[in-house]
Amino acid sequence: MTLAEIKDTNIREYLKQKGIFPKKEYGYYGMYNCPYREDRNASFKVDYRKNVWHDFGTNEGGSIIDLLMKLNNCTLQEAITDISQYNNTTVQQMSDFSFHREAPSITIQNIIPITHPKLIACIQERKIALNLANVYCWEIHYRNRDKEYFSIGFKNDKGGYELSSPSDFKGCIPPKEITTFRNASNTGLVFEGFWDFLSYLTIQKIEKTKHDITVLNSVAHVQKAMNFLKTHKEIYTCLDNDESGRKATELIKSTHSTVYNCSTRFADYKDLNDYLCQKPMIKPEIKKKKCGIRR
Repeated sequence: MTLAEIKDTNIREYLKQKGIFPKKEYGYYGMYNCPYREDRNASFKVDYRKNVWHDFGTNEGGSIIDLLMKLNNCTLQEAITDISQYNNTTVQQMSDFSFHREAPSITIQNIIPITHPKLIACIQERKIALNLANVYCWEIHYRNRDKEYFSIGFKNDKGGYELSSPSDFKGCIPPKEITTFRNASNTGLVFEGFWDFLSYLTIQKIEKTKHDITVLNSVAHVQKAMNFLKTHKEIYTCLDNDESGRKATELIKSTHSTVYNCSTRFADYKDLNDYLCQKPMIKPEIKKKKCGIRR
């Protein structure tokens, strides 16, 4: 098969053969529960016309080759072999291909310290000091197709940036990855996002911690942090007080003997930043049952 023929392999039919079906159909595309991570919101889109996929949970996507590399945690060659076997054809050697990935739709225009008034206001709203934010974050100006944007950016271990803007937009300039800070410590702290990490530093009234840090940049990436976490004697998790956060904590506990769940310390709040800002979770009202007794 040529590379073009491999990429033309129908993603919808491939998933169907694997017993994976869309939760919702919208004519030319379908929304699935993501097949390679926990996803109850059907945030995985397959565009039937373009034959590409996009995961809104991690802001990743691409061709069927990219999908198999995620699904099977395998190399490019292994993904091509898998697709070729699926099509019952003979795979050619990689040297036969002239392989070029499509240029990313997002391009960085400028990276500067945070100075834009709207971004500063966003940081202040989260009760984070600007000088602390500027230690770990940047003002990123970027172009997405024909439009220009700016956001607060937090760098990950592969050189990508997690993005956050005043409109509550959260995204990523690929590649998506965890962020780690190594301080030669036997203690590791785990945060879901960079706002939680900055909130922790703010609460502790410090600019830098002596402990090792893992910022997952999405609980979907907890597995990526395992090798780093295993090198520590004790782990403290500060993940969100939701089902995904609890499951990620349990997964870490299943592979490490000494794990402390610090989320219980802010149990009435969604996350550590909400605790810092004192924004308690809105709990549903419990309707009192009528007891049938009248005055």
